[in-house]
Amino acid sequence: MTEYEQAFANWLGVDHAYGFWKGRVALYAILRGLGIGDGDEIVLPGYTCAMAVNPIIYLGAKPIFVDIEPETYNIDPNQIESKITPRTKLIIAQHTYGYPADMDAIASIAQRRGLLLVEDCCLALGSRYDGRLTGTQGVAAYFSFQWNKTYTSGLGGMAVAHRPELATRLRELQSESICPTTGEVMMLRLQLAIHRALIYPRTTALGQSVFRVLSKSGLALGSSSREEYAPRMAEGFFKRMSDSQARSGIRQLRKLDENIAHRRRMTRAYDELLQEHGWPPPQLSARLNPALSRYPVRVADKKRLLGTAWRHLLELGSWFESPIHHAAETSMEAYGYQAGMCPEAERASREVINLPVHPRTNEATARRTVAMITRIGPAERPEATGK
Repeated sequence: MTEYEQAFANWLGVDHAYGFWKGRVALYAILRGLGIGDGDEIVLPGYTCAMAVNPIIYLGAKPIFVDIEPETYNIDPNQIESKITPRTKLIIAQHTYGYPADMDAIASIAQRRGLLLVEDCCLALGSRYDGRLTGTQGVAAYFSFQWNKTYTSGLGGMAVAHRPELATRLRELQSESICPTTGEVMMLRLQLAIHRALIYPRTTALGQSVFRVLSKSGLALGSSSREEYAPRMAEGFFKRMSDSQARSGIRQLRKLDENIAHRRRMTRAYDELLQEHGWPPPQLSARLNPALSRYPVRVADKKRLLGTAWRHLLELGSWFESPIHHAAETSMEAYGYQAGMCPEAERASREVINLPVHPRTNEATARRTVAMITRIGPAERPEATGK
């Protein structure tokens, strides 16, 4: 695993990287390494995954949700300071879908208020803000290599530290984490082989449905266990990365530059095709150079479109389905989220679907996908609401 950690750190241009079983485990290690504990408050966007909130709660801290910018789906810097209290310790800057957050504005707030800053790069490997790779600012960053991320080692996560004392603590914590079982490693290797052999844009919808059934029955390793759908730490959560994942990660790193170039080509293809159909293009700052994990689009009837895509064997994603994605499996209140807390995030949850840009897509994929979603039509632009 050390070889993979060093190779990843070298690619990112940082000194320290540490492998864990999942991205959320890497976040948990970072928060523990920074001394986050009972009563501390963590500011993060109210448009995220429950699995990224769980580590905060596991440590006795409290998530403080901030609404998002409608174009990038990232935390709105203009709303952060109103949520800061004497108990606030840290801001998490999530780069949603691969769009970099406004790091200059967020870092300025963190510095002025004496707060720590951690980057959530699970969807943004290879994205750049003002020429800088995401994951190279603040005190730490974490990445995920699960099934639908920029590349996959099945499961897998990496914690990156920018302070020597945090790096030392992360290495100590990694040594305290448990090894995955032989059965888990073997099951993951089999699933990776099946994924690489059989999952293409036309087969993804069926494959995901079968996979969800198998994972719920314990016959496959899902991204999330049943226990993780509630904010209580399950036994065996704190695992390090396996050697098998590390070997897979090294192979994927060798193809990463080509992978990112492909994602940018697919992004341009969607931009052009959608504009040809009169679809409003995203209004992004020139400082952003995203490497998208998925291409987000607001549609007028999300539920109808997802049902239609299934019948036509189109690969469409629906995350985030709620401001705290997956929290619908339990309740958003269990995570401290109240309805109306983040209206832009709630609107995005109702409207946004996402399109594939991974290396097994091509221009034909983009044309088929755009032809389908333009039958439904775009959602009204958020700016038109006066929000």
